[in-house]
Amino acid sequence: MLRLLLPPNLASAAARDAIAVRVELDLSAPPPAAVIPGLAVLQGLGVAAEPVAFAQLKRAQLRTLIDALSGQPLFFWVNRVASPIVWRESVLTGVSEHLTEPAPAASVLPPPEVPRRAPECDYTPMTIDGSEHYLAITLPSREAFNYEAALDFLKLHRFTLDPLTRKWWLRDRHRVLNILANRGAELREVFRAEFTPNFTTNTAHLRPAEIVAEVNEQPDGYDVALDLKAGTATEAPVRAAVASGRGYVEDGTNIYLVDTSRLAKLEAAHRALTTELPPDSRIVSPAEEPVIPRGHRIPRTRVAEVQDLLEDIAPHFQAPATWVARSEALRNLSSLQPAPMPTTLEKILRPYQKLGTAWLWHLYGQELGGILADEMGLGKTLQALALLASCSAKKLPHLVVVPASLVENWRREAARFAPGLRVFIHHGETRLAAADFADHDLVLTSYGTLTRDADLFGAVEFDLILADEAQHLKNRRTQAAQSLRALRGHGRFLLTGTPLENSLDDLRSLFEFLMPGFLAKLPPGLKREERTWHDERLRAQTAPYILRRTKANVAPELPPKIEQVIYCEPTAAQAKLYRDLQERTEREMFDLAAAGATEGRIRMATLTQLLRLRQICCDPRLVEQIECRAGSPDPAAIASPRSNGGVGDPALQLRRPYQDSAKLDAFRELLAESIDEGHRMLVFSQFTSLLGLLREELELQGVSYCYLDGSMTTRARQREVDRFQGSDTVPVFLISLKAGGTGLNLTGADVVVHYDPWWNPAAEAQATDRTHRIGQTRIVTSYRLICGGTVEEKVMALQTAKRVLLADVFDASDAATARISLADLRGLLTAP
Repeated sequence: MLRLLLPPNLASAAARDAIAVRVELDLSAPPPAAVIPGLAVLQGLGVAAEPVAFAQLKRAQLRTLIDALSGQPLFFWVNRVASPIVWRESVLTGVSEHLTEPAPAASVLPPPEVPRRAPECDYTPMTIDGSEHYLAITLPSREAFNYEAALDFLKLHRFTLDPLTRKWWLRDRHRVLNILANRGAELREVFRAEFTPNFTTNTAHLRPAEIVAEVNEQPDGYDVALDLKAGTATEAPVRAAVASGRGYVEDGTNIYLVDTSRLAKLEAAHRALTTELPPDSRIVSPAEEPVIPRGHRIPRTRVAEVQDLLEDIAPHFQAPATWVARSEALRNLSSLQPAPMPTTLEKILRPYQKLGTAWLWHLYGQELGGILADEMGLGKTLQALALLASCSAKKLPHLVVVPASLVENWRREAARFAPGLRVFIHHGETRLAAADFADHDLVLTSYGTLTRDADLFGAVEFDLILADEAQHLKNRRTQAAQSLRALRGHGRFLLTGTPLENSLDDLRSLFEFLMPGFLAKLPPGLKREERTWHDERLRAQTAPYILRRTKANVAPELPPKIEQVIYCEPTAAQAKLYRDLQERTEREMFDLAAAGATEGRIRMATLTQLLRLRQICCDPRLVEQIECRAGSPDPAAIASPRSNGGVGDPALQLRRPYQDSAKLDAFRELLAESIDEGHRMLVFSQFTSLLGLLREELELQGVSYCYLDGSMTTRARQREVDRFQGSDTVPVFLISLKAGGTGLNLTGADVVVHYDPWWNPAAEAQATDRTHRIGQTRIVTSYRLICGGTVEEKVMALQTAKRVLLADVFDASDAATARISLADLRGLLTAP
């Protein structure tokens, strides 16, 4: 259930467009359907889906939230939580009336009707009478909460008390006008002062000096001009008046009050638009003020950032329609137009994935770039494919660059979700000539291949360039980063769950590819405070172009468990080893059959060879001997000291230990992303010797881990479980599938990796349920690593058609395997 607590000073907070809201959310159960629209609004506002969160909302934002939850008893006053705020039809009593936009008034000192504090909070206001020549203030009663502060205010400004009237008086026109200029907002908002009708009449000619903004569209961007208007007086005499200690400017019969804090905000805005470091926050005289242009040329890439700045200092400014369209779509994702993806694909996407695709499509249409930085497991690849499918009508090809270990995964995902795309894999032995790129909608390649074929790719013009696992680009000096920046394309996007790892320089490097020239280069020799200012500017500039959703944010739209298959393309040497063993096995099976061997003997030999093929898929070092005949030209033939059984041949020679594994590369990627995002991981394998290799890998990387296999005693087993559950400093738990598939509660983890496929899907599900069980408060993501084009992929295909039979293959030593036919086993062994 959702509960929203509103502040007692709602009226004054709404006038400032800064309403503090406490959000309380019960995450233990799925939310009711009536609450989901409100959760979607909160998500769009960047409010984390946590048990308790705080947000500062503008009037319009709170109006949108109230409209989404119309009639729901979910709003409470923070000091009266026993009963919800009453609805009258679609009006939230005591709230909605304060959320309307104020109409422009001729005089703002004071407003005709002073907003009062919400009726739940009793207080005694101070009362102000007077004119431009004098002020007469009556203090609240001594029991009032603001009495002491109000008394200090009057003494500070040298008011004198009249004992007869009990009013505090100030009779000095210059000081009165300065107080109204610089402390008027404080009197209204902090002290909740009430102004008499006489004061309102006498000060009707007092007006605030307004910051005005003017935006004009140009072919290469927009011209933005900022100025401070005080009647016919321009900014220079206004600044001169302030520098001389006079917070007002007289223009005929009107007097314009100049708030120095507003002037400082104007100065900060000018410097933000020019991206110059402010020397300090004081107001300086025109003579000593550095020359800063008052007009600015703003590129399209900065529209969303500058929109926020202008709304803060000149909320009623007018902008061209193109400016509004560009800024509003990036600041309010609900206003995005959906991408024109195929209907079949649209039906597959979850709501947050459709929103992410619409965000990418909007940036693409505006010739801008962006980073889809969703947490792993939320379907960044699927959203990117939806974008590519939406752009498929373009005549130029699209390019996707990924780590070599993900090339096969991308190919399969494209074939599954976007079968209409003509895809070519430019990797390994398959290469395109420059003239052939136009024959394909999508070209997939790896970072390594891109680097080696940089000249070829540089000669091709692409429509959309997308780089997955963008952490490969965080070092701008690498060949991969340089090759990617040299590409020509109309749209550029990055996918990464961790756009920032070491410092904000990572972000600068990514945006050098996304939008060249968007970020100004850092000047050399920056001091710490100067670097901090530039970093804050960087965050403000890049924020509109990074879309980050966590599983917690989108939990209402997600199933409680996400399962994902990661296809790993075997390395060339690994694939050759697999093929050699496969061909030899087929010959051996033929020889056994020709020699009249029994079906039982053939079955056992087949299962043994299946085991060896699966070990090569995981890591060829698991095989005791990969044998090559003397004089074999294959330099990758290997031997390993590890033993899992096998047949030796004295006529064969042994070679160097094998270190090449596609799954290990994929595991390293998963491990790095999981640790970066603060997840904790369970890794299951049925081979304890494989877990031994992973232990060596973790130790090499300096990653702490827990370990459990069937050889451990009950006490040692429980000790490892307690250590993992009791401390979140251990990010990985290595577990043998048979030893850890049942009887464990490991809710400290939220990521599960099945390193090698277990023949029985139910057994895999039981292992995943070690963490996906009662007590788990986070979304669990389960990954299966599958070597493409191997027995592992065939097993996955058979799981749908022959689930019962595959349950028997689960354990080769079990007598139940007799129920699977020899033809099925032979089908697993034969080459595709």
